[in-house]
Amino acid sequence: MTAPQLTRARLLLCDLQNHIRDTILAARAREASKFARIAAVTAADTIYHIDKLSEHAIIEWFEKNWPRSWPVELVMEGIEDGHNLTFPFGTPVARTDWKCILDPIDGTRGLMYDKRSAWILAGLAPQRGPRTTLRDIAVAAMTELPTSKQWRADQFSAIRGGGPRGVLATAVNILTGKSTKLSVRPSQARDFKHGFACVSKFFPDGKTLLAAFEEKLWAALHPPAKNQPGVAASVGDSPLVFDDQYISTGGQLYELLAGHDRLIADLRPLVFKKLGLHSSLVCHPYDICTALILTEAGGLVENPLNGAAVTTPLDTTSAVTWIGYANPSLAKLARPIVKRLLGAFA
Repeated sequence: MTAPQLTRARLLLCDLQNHIRDTILAARAREASKFARIAAVTAADTIYHIDKLSEHAIIEWFEKNWPRSWPVELVMEGIEDGHNLTFPFGTPVARTDWKCILDPIDGTRGLMYDKRSAWILAGLAPQRGPRTTLRDIAVAAMTELPTSKQWRADQFSAIRGGGPRGVLATAVNILTGKSTKLSVRPSQARDFKHGFACVSKFFPDGKTLLAAFEEKLWAALHPPAKNQPGVAASVGDSPLVFDDQYISTGGQLYELLAGHDRLIADLRPLVFKKLGLHSSLVCHPYDICTALILTEAGGLVENPLNGAAVTTPLDTTSAVTWIGYANPSLAKLARPIVKRLLGAFA
């Protein structure tokens, strides 16, 4: 892709997400009570009424705004693998140039109960058919869907190879439409003391094993004081490492990107496999498709088993295990301990 193409692609993804955001916020003003109704259950997740609203907005936008000279395949939560959606509509997948992976609302459960912001996530990659993976994403954008009491919605985007200066961030006043630039810098801390970091454990399944891993991780990274035997993660009565369970992968990436969190690990696929559980309640490729923004800003997103890049295919059903670090120093500190502890899951 040429630089002008990348810039154009970034603008298109941001415009798409603005349209989705405005559609959802307008619908909330009309019918918020319907948001939590179950609309469908797919192999990937439960689809709620709020999700269906965004799907209509997306198809409408692509039909009207996506360049006909850039045939694209759309991979999206709510559209099961094998049900191809392309634009111009009906273009054979083999004749598309791009693959766009999209999560219209990541964090549906939090938003539909007005608890916490959700995020619109999108990544665009050159089309390589089934061989297209997260590593191929060249442009990514994420836009906040704020709760009803918020006046501000943030948006972030990045182009591969652009580095920190290429990460664009804006805060949009949803009451006036005015936008202002934001600065973006993940935490530069060199350890985890007195900071936020977490292992994802949103649901009852596997929570005991995940909590045990987390306890061992902090005990190994920051051993208890000699005068407090057996106390792994506290100094006196004050927590040493703070846990924040944001039920949205996009939201978790935002917390790392904004400098709030230092480490986030989603190990649910490994734990469920060890326990012999089959669950669709894991991270999928569309949930993690904006990892590029964090890595361009200076953070890291890795496979926690080996420290390599996450190379999952761009589909709607693959389970993704990942760990994110705010900076290389934190990764260097935690990576060997994470790998050693995960040996028990093999």
